[in-house]
Amino acid sequence: MQHHFQLTMTDILKRKHFEKAEIIAGEAGLQRAVKWVHILEVANVKTLLKGQELVLSTGLGWKEDPALFLSFLQELLEMQASGLCIDMTRHPFRIPQDIIRLANDHAFPILLFQQEVPYVEITHDIHSHLINQQYQMISNLEQYSQVLNKKLLSIRNCKEILELLQHHLGHTVVFQMNGNKKYVLPYENVERVKGVDERKTAHQCIQLLGQNYADLFIYTADEVTEYDTLILDRTATALAQHLLRDLYVEEKRRAEENEWVHSWLSGEHDEDEIMGFLVSHRMPHKPKGGTVCICKFQDLDTDFIYFKLLFRTIFEQFGFSALCTEKRNELAFVLLNNRDSKMRQRIESGLQRLMQSDFMKKQKLAVTIGVGKFSEQLEDFTKGFLTAKEAIKVQQNTGKQCHFYEDLHMYRLISMIHKHSDLQEIVLEYLDPVICYDQKYKGNLMETLRVYLACNGSKQETANRLFVVRQTLYHRITKLEQLLGADFMKPEKRLVIEFMLQAYDYLILTNRIKMYQ
Repeated sequence: MQHHFQLTMTDILKRKHFEKAEIIAGEAGLQRAVKWVHILEVANVKTLLKGQELVLSTGLGWKEDPALFLSFLQELLEMQASGLCIDMTRHPFRIPQDIIRLANDHAFPILLFQQEVPYVEITHDIHSHLINQQYQMISNLEQYSQVLNKKLLSIRNCKEILELLQHHLGHTVVFQMNGNKKYVLPYENVERVKGVDERKTAHQCIQLLGQNYADLFIYTADEVTEYDTLILDRTATALAQHLLRDLYVEEKRRAEENEWVHSWLSGEHDEDEIMGFLVSHRMPHKPKGGTVCICKFQDLDTDFIYFKLLFRTIFEQFGFSALCTEKRNELAFVLLNNRDSKMRQRIESGLQRLMQSDFMKKQKLAVTIGVGKFSEQLEDFTKGFLTAKEAIKVQQNTGKQCHFYEDLHMYRLISMIHKHSDLQEIVLEYLDPVICYDQKYKGNLMETLRVYLACNGSKQETANRLFVVRQTLYHRITKLEQLLGADFMKPEKRLVIEFMLQAYDYLILTNRIKMYQ
C-alpha cells in the first residue's frame, strides 16, 4: 500500500485545464513536486517564492527584454520553483533559445497555453486538490498512528513495526541497532540499498536516554515525499518507545536478579529457595557445584554492560552458567557448574580467554580477579564469595597475582591471623632483634637469614648466593644465634621463623609495619 500524497508536474498535466498545454522545455523535470500555484508578472521573484511553486504568468513584466526574461528564469531556478506556465493567447511572443536551453539543462518544465484558460480556475482547482490531499494525508497519518499505538500494546519484536512501515509505504526499510542487529524489509532488496541517491533516502536516528541507539532508513524508487518523512518520524518514535520499554523490563529483571544474587551470597537463602530461583531463570537441572568469581575494576566509571555479556558468553562455552551482582566498581559472578569434571581447569581457561579477548586489549581495563572456594551445595556459595573477596584483598595488598583463593597458601593463614590478633606484635616477638640490628648497624642479617633458611642450612650454598666468603657468613650466623637463640634452626622454631618472615613481608607490602619502612 503506497500513500505518497505528492502532486507532481506529471499529475498537473493530467488535470482538465492542462489538456492542451504545450511543453517546450524541461520535460525531464516532470517529476518535480508542486506544493502551491502562484501568479507572477514581475521579474524580481526572490521575495515572493518559498520553493516548489508552479508559476503562472503572461510575461508582461519581462517578455520584451530577453535579458530580463533570463534573469527571471534564473531566479525561479534559484528559488527551486517547480515549473513555469506562460499564457500565449493575448500577447504571443517568441521564447529565446537560451531560455529553452537553460530550462532543459536544469530539467525545469516550461509550459505554454495557446488557448485561453482562466488562471483563477487553475489556482482554484489545484489549491483545492492540494488542500484535500493535505487533509487526507493528516487523516492517514492519524490512522497509521492509531495502528502503531495498538501494536505497541502487544508486540514482542520491533520487526512487526518495521513490517507495518514497509507495507504502508511500499519502500525498502532498513533498521540497524547499535551497529550490530540489522533488518532489511523486504529482504530481497538487501543489495539495492547500496549507493542509493540521497534524494531517494530518508533517515531517522532513534535516541534513548540521550544516546543514539539505532538508525531507521527508507529507500524509495522516486524522491522521498513529505508524507514519507512524517510516517518515518512516527515509526521512529514508536520504535523508541518499544525499545525503551524492552530496556526498562530488562533492566528491572537485571536489578531484581542483582538484588537476589546479592542476598544469596549474603547467606539469606537456603538450598530450596536458591533452586527455586534458578528454575525460574530457566535452569531446570541442579548445578554440579560451583564457585564465585569477583572482578574488581580500578576505574569507577567502567561500563560493565559489554564486559558482563562477554564474561557470560565465554564461561557458557566452558560449561558454566553465570549470574551477576554488581556493586560500584565490583562484579561478582556466581559460576554454576554444568559439567562433571575439571572445574578449575575450565575456569582457568575461561579467565585466560577473557583477558586475551580483543575487548580487554582495546579497553585496557585494570581489573583484579579473585576466585573463591569451590562448593558442592548452593547455600555454601557464601564461602566462595567471601574467599573470592579475600583473594582480591591479598592481591591488592601484596601485588601478587593469584586468582584462586586455594593457591594463596601461606597468605591465607597470615590474613586469618591478622584478622583475629595483632600480627605485628607476633612478628616482632620473633624478628625484632634482627630488624633492630639491621636498622642500627645497616646490616643485612635479615637477608642472610632468608637465604640460610632457603638453602636448608647449607653454609657453602648460602655463601655462594650471598657472594660472601665463608668467614663472613660464619660471623653473621653467630650473630643470628645470639639474637634469635642457638636453636633457631631446630625444626619447630625454624618453621615459625620462616612463617614470620612471610608475615613480615605481608605487613611491609600492606604498609602495616610502618616503624621499619
